Amino acid sequence: MNFNDIFKSSFLENISSVSILDMAVALALAFGLGMFIFLVYKKTYQGVMYSSSFGTTLVALTMITTVVILAVTSNVVLSLGMVGALSIVRFRTAIKEPLDIAFLFWSIAVGIVLAAGMIPLAVIGSVIIGVILLVFVNKKSHCNPYIIVIQCNGYESEKAVVNFLNGKVLKCTVKSKTAQKDFVELTLDVRLKDENTDFINALTNIKGVSSAVLVSYNGEYMG
Repeated sequence: MNFNDIFKSSFLENISSVSILDMAVALALAFGLGMFIFLVYKKTYQGVMYSSSFGTTLVALTMITTVVILAVTSNVVLSLGMVGALSIVRFRTAIKEPLDIAFLFWSIAVGIVLAAGMIPLAVIGSVIIGVILLVFVNKKSHCNPYIIVIQCNGYESEKAVVNFLNGKVLKCTVKSKTAQKDFVELTLDVRLKDENTDFINALTNIKGVSSAVLVSYNGEYMG
């Protein structure tokens, strides 16, 4: 080892491993596709409270993944070290919506494919996935489950409510019942014949019924 070897840096030798043009094109495409993923997420979100920070995370995750994979593909030794480093990372944030997982994997996959140079696959694949999500997630169906909460004053009014609903909806099932003296609260699971909900107004006209509440329900939240 001579004097020059002491100051020789393999770090500086890696500066030209990825060209400026490749980095600029990859990051620009990652940003564009990340924004597309973000817009699809915004249009298809069906949760209770929309989180803009998660949408921003999708854009950032696409670009970060692209940067990491660009580095990995330019150096085999670095790829082995990256696997070891990422294996100790643990994420504690809970995923509230199952569909959010699909968007996270979508962002990561786009970043990997872009950095690998498969630009047509990343662009065309993202467009197809986005269209499918927009069509199926936003598809309205009158068969969606609904919860009806009825407050009435006794057995006769309860029976009248159930008979009335059986003639207005496709399905009516009692989920819970709370009974006190001169007070009954029913929780019913129903499937509507169409999107017309005027029958709820008619429920309050039944003798003994004090209130009727209709709530949409998707198995995880009410809203």
